[in-house]
Amino acid sequence: MDSSPDKQIHVMLVDDSAVIRGALSRILEEAPDIKVVASVANGEMGIGSARKYQPHIVILDIEMPIMDGIVALPKILEASPNSKVIMFSSLTEKGADISLKALSLGAVECIVKPSSASGVGQGSEFQKNLLATVRGLVPQGERTATAGVRPTAPAAPAAGSVESFSLRSQIGVFPGKPAILAIGSSTGGPQALFEVIKSFKGFDIPIVITQHMPATFTKILAEHIGQQTGVEAHEGAEGMKVEKGKAYVAPGGHHMKIVKEGLDLVIRLDDGPPENFCKPSVEPMFRSVIDVFGNKVYGLILTGMGNDGIGAGKLLNDGGGHLVAQDKATSVVWGMPGAVAKAGYCTFVLPLNEIGPHIRRAVMGS
Repeated sequence: MDSSPDKQIHVMLVDDSAVIRGALSRILEEAPDIKVVASVANGEMGIGSARKYQPHIVILDIEMPIMDGIVALPKILEASPNSKVIMFSSLTEKGADISLKALSLGAVECIVKPSSASGVGQGSEFQKNLLATVRGLVPQGERTATAGVRPTAPAAPAAGSVESFSLRSQIGVFPGKPAILAIGSSTGGPQALFEVIKSFKGFDIPIVITQHMPATFTKILAEHIGQQTGVEAHEGAEGMKVEKGKAYVAPGGHHMKIVKEGLDLVIRLDDGPPENFCKPSVEPMFRSVIDVFGNKVYGLILTGMGNDGIGAGKLLNDGGGHLVAQDKATSVVWGMPGAVAKAGYCTFVLPLNEIGPHIRRAVMGS
């Protein structure tokens, strides 16, 4: 792994706990491609350090003295506009609610604080998730000396990574009105969901969503979708009926499947193993709606790390359903949408602001 100074990811820590900052520093600096450039105790100090160091990544605590994370967030982004901010949150309803607010203010991801110091040790899930998140937010080709410096010309793609894609032919794709809209998203997803779902008011088909988030957060996400878009949204629950015009979010820690029971569509929760390292995963949800509706499924893959949804994207493609992906320029991370786009499974690849109106025309005709 390239650890030359201009290829390292520069991280700034903002947390009032010296113990937490120390634990995070140890995890991050064990990685040769990551360097902690600043470690400060409150948001006010974070603003000055962000301006000075222009870090690629800021890990920002929410509750701090002098200036908390929510107040500091927009000021940090003003001081270092190219930095990507990860909120460091407790797994509580209050923590989830504030974290969702932070995502609407420009943060790109939330990481849940471990319940004990032992949860951050070598080989812990927390360590793996933290390193994967930091690296995923700053791919090799985008690593320069600081977040504030960009190459004068676009960086060449790394060997083996081809950014080009081709759209699938419209021949054989279902031309009529979709029966259900299925959405998959991850890093950067909440803000993208708020943007697209605001176009779905008055829909007469159901909307089902898998967003990679832990339990508690998905319940709050559903509430925020309702508040910000005007579309009634619920966290999915076992046996819940799926109704037209409403949105259903897969609950953290469970896969969500949609099944037909008599005349009703019903949610079934699955406690099976992760797929593509994710639980909930996009795959089981997409497969279940394809089983029920076949080519009348309209699929959407929004910003996110990894390639969750690639298998279901192939199923949808092979069966003649529509699949839309968010484009690279408007994605926080072009992992999930990039995977289905590069595989040639998409009927359209669109910037975020065009996706909602495009799907509205497909569903409502206007």
